[in-house]
Amino acid sequence: MSAIAPISRFPMPELADLPEDIRSIILAVQEKAGFVPNVFLTLARRPAEFRAFFAYHDALMLKETCTLTKADREMIVTATSARNQCLYCVVAHGALLRIYSKNPLLADQVAVNHHKADITPRQHAMLDYAIKVCLDSQSISDQDHATLRQHGFGDEDIWDIAAITAFFGMSNRIANAFSMRPNDEFFLMGRVPRK
Repeated sequence: MSAIAPISRFPMPELADLPEDIRSIILAVQEKAGFVPNVFLTLARRPAEFRAFFAYHDALMLKETCTLTKADREMIVTATSARNQCLYCVVAHGALLRIYSKNPLLADQVAVNHHKADITPRQHAMLDYAIKVCLDSQSISDQDHATLRQHGFGDEDIWDIAAITAFFGMSNRIANAFSMRPNDEFFLMGRVPRK
């Protein structure tokens, strides 16, 4: 972590002071990633909210029965987080998008303008819908769902696109309000070969 700025506007709890279940989750993430993403440390100060946040996150982002790929899901997060001007989520989920898509350019393209990104027509439709959910959800119509169905999305996919967008809309607002800083490690992930 860089000494330039704190992780967030709130003090971080000590790992040793956290409930065992939360400490175990954080240590497992650290083992896998090689660092602790700042979102874990920021949210750990409120254990009940930490548990609820990551339970819903995992239900949306780690489900195996979803026809959306991991890259599709991270693409939704990256595109909508950019619209919400959430630096933390664009950087962190952009890194995951680069890794899952195996494309070091895609996250930047999607964050800036998904209409100019090197993605499929199906993914364009998916992101058009996600952006509408993000910015203008009250205007969602049957026609929006019909358009997604024309691209092969079923009801469960449409639900997932909307739920991912909505969940990360909340996450974006938390990250922005608390000035959550992205870990330095995220910036190079998926851009350079892993050591």
